[in-house]
Amino acid sequence: MSHLFYQGRGRKPVLDQARGVYMWDQDGNRYLDGSSGAMVCNIGHSNPNVLAAMQRQMEKSTFGYRLHFETEASEKLASKLAGLAPEGLNKVFFVSGGSEAVESALKLARQYMNATGQGSRWKMISRRPSYHGSTLGALAVTGYTPLSAPFEPMLRQMPKIPAPRAYLDGLDPEVPETGHHYADMLAAKIEAEGPETVAAFIVEPVGGASTGALVPPVGYMERIREICDRYGILMIADEVMTGAGRTGRFLGSDHWNARPDIIVMSKGLGAGYVPLGAMIVDDRLVEPVLDAGGFAHGYTYAGNPLACAAGLAVVEEIEAQDLCANAARMGARLQARLHGLMQKHAIIGDVRGKGLLTAFELMADRDRKSPLPKGLNAYQRLVDIAYGKGLIVYSRRTRDGVEGDHILVCPPLIVTDAHLDEIIEGLDGSLSQFADEIAGKVG
Repeated sequence: MSHLFYQGRGRKPVLDQARGVYMWDQDGNRYLDGSSGAMVCNIGHSNPNVLAAMQRQMEKSTFGYRLHFETEASEKLASKLAGLAPEGLNKVFFVSGGSEAVESALKLARQYMNATGQGSRWKMISRRPSYHGSTLGALAVTGYTPLSAPFEPMLRQMPKIPAPRAYLDGLDPEVPETGHHYADMLAAKIEAEGPETVAAFIVEPVGGASTGALVPPVGYMERIREICDRYGILMIADEVMTGAGRTGRFLGSDHWNARPDIIVMSKGLGAGYVPLGAMIVDDRLVEPVLDAGGFAHGYTYAGNPLACAAGLAVVEEIEAQDLCANAARMGARLQARLHGLMQKHAIIGDVRGKGLLTAFELMADRDRKSPLPKGLNAYQRLVDIAYGKGLIVYSRRTRDGVEGDHILVCPPLIVTDAHLDEIIEGLDGSLSQFADEIAGKVG
């Protein structure tokens, strides 16, 4: 009997060890980690340089409370991240995960408005669908009904605009008019809410689990930045999934000329070695908050020296192995291979992504973009089939979490062509098995 309940009623094999892109259970079965866990293990498992850095730090100290000590590890990682962020984003606040990073950004945006005489600004606009975390503040800006609905009485829901799903709306994502069409919905929402009440807009540069690697249309991010400037609101880039090289640049927002005011990171920053996240902030936002009495926020493990030592080693591995370039190169090859599967399997209705943040969406009819029947639970069943074949992938539902099954294929950034061969072979077999199972159930 397991005393854990977060896995639900089903049981999984017991993990024994993990190396590179592979994981083994205690029965000796090998799995290829085709989703980097939950898009976390960007540099692969058990990297010896990261383990050595952690060991060195453990021999010195594993904890130092931020109100009692500064630590060399946190200072070095903060300096490294500031150097990789856009110019002017020089202040870093460490946390233990993505939800904490988003909470921190929302609170800082609000405190900045208070500190600069704009206390009427408190609304944080986001998109639907979107995912920004599971804590109540992060959930308030999350647009994913299955996760937020149980907690509606406890939330103060924030305004939402539609995510730019051009492929579903029949619009061309390669023309600026499409990007402007979706971005201008932000301006309309700001006007509807009252510009004097809006503090920030939070956006995933490339969509994560809620939209399945949705890449914004041409012109979208730049117009978003322009609108935020026009109305004096802050732009928060949720880089929890896109950061640390996943999309082929160190930050997902680096692909566009749309400098954020606040960046939040996690997942690939700690890369599965430690719980770690960060908020990287424009200098101009921090100084007024400090002058007004300080940032009224914090976590016990903020800036933990062991976590920061591991994070620094992770970033150094990304640089030393040139993993951003490998993510761009192998991501292009992966998408080409997925398009090949789309030609073979009629239930694949769309392939999308950037770098090694890629996904394909299952559809009953790709021309009409009609989803598979919800009762098939395709998003879960296909994952289970692949898992049985030794391939780990990740799934969610694209259309507000209610329907629109998609599969995220996001292997570690160290992936090779041989690994891609294994991934595609596993997906091909899994899709064929699933198609046989649903034959006659989809009209």
